[in-house]
Amino acid sequence: MGTAYEHRAAEKVATEAGRRLLELRQRLEAAGTGAAETGARGDRLAHEFIVGELAREFPRIPILSEEGADQLARLQSERVWIVDPLDGTNEFSQVGRSDWAVHVALAVNGHPVVGAVALPARGLTLSTAQSLIVPPRPDGPLRILVSRSRAPAIADCVARKLAGRLMPLGSAGAKAAEVILGEADCYIHAGGQHEWDSAAPVAVALAAGFHASRLDGSPLHYNGENTYVPDLMICRPGIAEEVLNTLRECAAELTSRSPASER
Repeated sequence: MGTAYEHRAAEKVATEAGRRLLELRQRLEAAGTGAAETGARGDRLAHEFIVGELAREFPRIPILSEEGADQLARLQSERVWIVDPLDGTNEFSQVGRSDWAVHVALAVNGHPVVGAVALPARGLTLSTAQSLIVPPRPDGPLRILVSRSRAPAIADCVARKLAGRLMPLGSAGAKAAEVILGEADCYIHAGGQHEWDSAAPVAVALAAGFHASRLDGSPLHYNGENTYVPDLMICRPGIAEEVLNTLRECAAELTSRSPASER
């Protein structure tokens, strides 16, 4: 379990990092700075701020950050901060895009129990410090969020079988937030991520009553020696079982069609 102070700290740090990122982007846009430099400077600013704040407030808790060197001593700790200082660097570097986020999470014994996902361009932070609930689902087709650059074939299969529609969007945090806010029903990712991409969104989703798991329904585990996470689903609880069953059907179909199955 996370402490009340840890929940509030995650929300505060993520929100402030997002505010600083917005200011930086505005300055760089005004100066005509290119996208690559804008993204790099955003990554660095957010990483240095978040890691500095967490290290000051929680000096005994290791930090795993996308932008920092991995200290494997974290494997000996029950509590580990997992941070994506700027989730959606490409989106951040593009003028006018809002689908990027800041992730701050705390895993305890491998479970993401504290989390904050700041969406600075939307003026919004979702966190485990808040009393979030699953909003009502509107009528209409199943809304499935996928990567805008590499939508997985398995998500297309699920959409076809459940009469849903795919909704491409930028960062993982932005997609998870759409589900939590009721603006989509499910987020399916099969292209591989790292722990920092999903720890905070999963923590917030689970605390709010949503389903979050691997695509086969197995639980997500954090603070592993290998930080790679092959796949992920965050979904409204009322439809999670149906979506998981359909994912299993689609996985079997896609496997049967693969070249390896023909040899």
